[in-house]
This record gives sequence, C-alpha cells and structure tokens, in this order.
Amino acid sequence: MENKKSNAQRPDLDWSQVRETVKLLSVSSAQVESSMREGNDSVTTLTSSFAEIVGHLEDVSKELNGLEDGAVKDGIRQHCLLAHNKVNESIIAFQFYDRMQQCLEHVTSNLNGLSNIVDKPELLYNPREWKELQNTIRNRYTMESEKVMFDAILEGKTIEEAVAMAAEYDDKNEAAEDDIELF
Repeated sequence: MENKKSNAQRPDLDWSQVRETVKLLSVSSAQVESSMREGNDSVTTLTSSFAEIVGHLEDVSKELNGLEDGAVKDGIRQHCLLAHNKVNESIIAFQFYDRMQQCLEHVTSNLNGLSNIVDKPELLYNPREWKELQNTIRNRYTMESEKVMFDAILEGKTIEEAVAMAAEYDDKNEAAEDDIELF
C-alpha cells in the first residue's frame, strides 16, 4: 500500500474502498488495544491494593490474638471477615475482567488478520486464506459458546441470533452443571 493517508474526503483515481476499509479496521484495532492497556494499568493498581488489604487484614488478625476474648474482639473479627469476603468478591470480578481482556485481545488479533487479507489482493481473492483466517479465529476460542456463536455467524445467522444461540448453549450447560452432585 503506497499511499497511507486516507483521501475519502477527496477521492481521486487512486482511491480504494479496500484501502479505506483496512484503515478503519486498523483504527478499531488500535482503539481496543489502547483501551485494554489503560484498563490493564488500572487493574494492576487495584490488584496491588487488594494484596495490601489482605496483608493488613492478616496483621489485624494477628493483633486480635493478643486481645482478651469479648464483644470488641468478636466485632473486630466480624469486620475482618466481611472485608475478607469483599476482597474475594473483587478477585472474582477481576477474573471476569481478565476474561473480557482475553476476548478483546482476540478481537484485535482478528481485526489485524482481516486487515492483512483485505489489504493484499493476492490474499483477498484467495478462499484458502479466508478459510485459514476463519480456522485461526475459531481455534482461539476457549469456550464452546464462543464457537457456537462463531459457527452461527458463518452459517449466515444474524448477530442477535448468534448471541442468543451462544447464551442458550451457556444456559443449558449451566443447568447441566447444577445437576452434578459432589460427594
């Protein structure tokens, strides 16, 4: 691609919808990557803070052992337990954030792969390259519901239908997991 600058405002004979598409895909990818980097910095700060909170709670617990038994000690112990539970809830929320970040990393990688194919005529018109990209994308998914959604889109379903199918898959599997008895 010789001309890197968008000239959609003033198209000339060299203007190309493909080149403009690649630029817009690149912008989307850059926005996602930038947001993930900023979010990751915030989560790193929060993770560090929660580690410090856990340390303080452990220190309080040690100090409590030196106090005489009574209502004050029980009250402090209760507050420590509540704080500990909130820290655990926060850690679970961070796990969901981590999952979201993995999804966004997949999106940027997929956009970059798509841009690469669309940008090069020798790849753009090669069905094998498209199939390879589709296989690469599908193989990145770690959850079966993501594969269900991906397959539905490739089968021609709308986005809404595909999302509903993935949610239905998750609901069925959650119900099946609820039926499992642990001994």
